Amino acid sequence: MNEGAKIGVASNTKVGRKSIFSYLGPALITSALVLGPGSVTLSSKIGAIYGSQLVWTLVLAVVLMMVYTEMSTRIGIAAKASFIGVMKEKWGFWSGLLIGIGAFLVTASFQAGNAIGTGLAISTVTNMKPTVWIIVFTLISIGLLFAKQFYQILEKLMLVLVVVMLLAFLITVILVKPSIVDIFQGFIPVIPDGSMGLIIALFATSFSIVGALYQSYLVKEKGWTLTDAASGKKESFLGIFLLGFISFLIMITAATILKPQGLVVDNATEMGLALEPLFGSWSTFVFMLGLFGASFSSLMGNATIGGSLLADGFGLGSNLSNMKVKLLIILVILFGSVIGIVFGSAPLNLIVFAQAVTIFVVPFIAIAILVVANDKRVMGELKNKWLSNVLGIIGLLVLIYLAYNNVQNIFFT
Repeated sequence: MNEGAKIGVASNTKVGRKSIFSYLGPALITSALVLGPGSVTLSSKIGAIYGSQLVWTLVLAVVLMMVYTEMSTRIGIAAKASFIGVMKEKWGFWSGLLIGIGAFLVTASFQAGNAIGTGLAISTVTNMKPTVWIIVFTLISIGLLFAKQFYQILEKLMLVLVVVMLLAFLITVILVKPSIVDIFQGFIPVIPDGSMGLIIALFATSFSIVGALYQSYLVKEKGWTLTDAASGKKESFLGIFLLGFISFLIMITAATILKPQGLVVDNATEMGLALEPLFGSWSTFVFMLGLFGASFSSLMGNATIGGSLLADGFGLGSNLSNMKVKLLIILVILFGSVIGIVFGSAPLNLIVFAQAVTIFVVPFIAIAILVVANDKRVMGELKNKWLSNVLGIIGLLVLIYLAYNNVQNIFFT
């Protein structure tokens, strides 16, 4: 197996020269599902309050996300079983079940925000109630699940939505004409007074360990083998780079438009509407198109993660063609949509519950990824090198700090 891995990595250099775009898929899906309406709102809020001062935190969060996504890519290629399957072999059935249930609870808890964001983005430009659009896109999402070759459809859909987001937010940045000097100053690490809460939130949304973990499942759905290892690594970096770049564009737009006016947004819709007085209604339409891309991609992707990992945790399989997996994905979709329609926003208790689950599950998943990625028996020649371990440990420490911060907020405030 080790010799095969060597041959595979070497021979793939030639394959990679054809076109990295032919390998786009898994990390693109991961990027799209991580970049949801919450990320858009947070990037807007940070830009509105601190301008471009916190761009460096986004860079760091994206680098750590790249590290774990790339590790997960190698695990998906090298391991014979799914990630949860490997964990059950190493640490017992309970470990896999914990990951599956934890991922399900976290994704289900935040699914309401994705449903609401999808509805608001379209309702803002159509003047129809958000509830109507939540129902419409919930039904579309469920319908897509039952299409033949769902993974291929999901991949193409996410590619389209990422392109929509990229173009929409890039056009918006070009429109507002930001200061290049201010942008470059944002790469110099500073922590402005009162900014720590937003920095922590930015890391929590941009550095999604559950999203990184699911990369290993997407790689298996894609059918990659050892010969795809080198190009898979490049695809991981490119896909997650796009996640960071789109968030960067949103932050810079807010820094240029909202900060000079002293405006602070509480949701992504307000950011879009703030563009209209200066640039006309079409600029709001372009921004809302980007918000729709972020919301609908997360609506589909988030549910896919939660349903697939829960099914695998219970030993029901994880393949997207599996009917049991589809039903659990539908459960996550419906949960978020019903909460969004009934409450109009994610209830505070639900958010606190999700944070409480995150405290225990997220650091555990990060440790599990590091352990598996360093297991020579599982990974062969795709085992972690020293740089991946150093950056991986830094990422783990960041996640432990985020968990500690959640403990403080939930139990001691």
